Amino acid sequence: MSPDTTYEIFRQGLDAPICLTWEITYGCNLRCVHCLSSSGKRRRDELTTAEARRLIDAWAEMKVFYINVGGGEPMSRPDFFTLMDYALARGIGVKFSTNGTLIDDAAADWIGSRDYLDVQISLDGVDAASNDPVRGARSYDRARRAMERLAARGVRFKINAVVTRHNVADLDALLALAEGYDAELRLTRLRPTGRGGDVWADLRPSHAQNRLLYDWLLAHPQVLTGDSFFHLSAYGQPVDGLNMCGAGRIVCCVDPVGEVYACPFMLAPAFSAGNVRGDGGFPRIWRESPLFAHLRQWQVGGGCQTCNAYSLCHGGCLAVKHFTGRSLDAPDPDCVFAAPAPVAAASG
Repeated sequence: MSPDTTYEIFRQGLDAPICLTWEITYGCNLRCVHCLSSSGKRRRDELTTAEARRLIDAWAEMKVFYINVGGGEPMSRPDFFTLMDYALARGIGVKFSTNGTLIDDAAADWIGSRDYLDVQISLDGVDAASNDPVRGARSYDRARRAMERLAARGVRFKINAVVTRHNVADLDALLALAEGYDAELRLTRLRPTGRGGDVWADLRPSHAQNRLLYDWLLAHPQVLTGDSFFHLSAYGQPVDGLNMCGAGRIVCCVDPVGEVYACPFMLAPAFSAGNVRGDGGFPRIWRESPLFAHLRQWQVGGGCQTCNAYSLCHGGCLAVKHFTGRSLDAPDPDCVFAAPAPVAAASG
């Protein structure tokens, strides 16, 4: 199947999401400066355990292959282990993201004893000096202790890093750190969502750094990126990963109270498709939401349509455009053909 054919199939939507993110709580014991959901406090009206089980049942009936579980810190939810085991028992693979601070010996034993369970530990620097200003005091040491516990049990995990102006130069060192644990490195794009909007100007990689990042990713195909950097594919060769915006087409996000958004980086009322507590639950939202129907027919317009790189980047990330006040038909703020944006002086 050609890339163009795959793009058209994905763009028009699938019967079930390929990548379904479930933010099960906004409770968190850290306050990362770029947190996309501004997590910290748990919502009192979170889905109950029974409601969460029914949601998992609906996904199982839709044959959802796996779910990405996050937050907040997902392990801070009291029924986290119960819900994850329930999803696994229903045949749904689980990939969860954690800051690692709650992975004690018992949690590490549980992780190591489950099949089809994948864990990703967040780390944004190669040492405490580079990580902790972003993720909080002692977060680096606590994440490394979690990695040690998992490695001691033979668990192969992922390290996830948000790429910022301050860690682009450390990509080789981050990869070496991951490989030292026989772990995989996953890189994520900084987006101006949640608290990320407050630090976007200070942490956003420069135009020149994005070019270096693109070249580095091509040279390291073993590094995972998801759909984070497809806007950089306009340089000429697509980077590995999903080279399109899948919002409402093949991806979506369910938040702690059951609100369904087009993607986990678009947590705004304009991109809410409904709530799973409503009639028909999640299946009806996925299949009948007017918002999702619109996204499955819509393509970026404006000058992007006439650009010779449109088939590579498809106009870039909708969330970044929205939260920087741009039209969704405008080029991505980090469009490779745009004039380099003014870069604010780094704080600190």
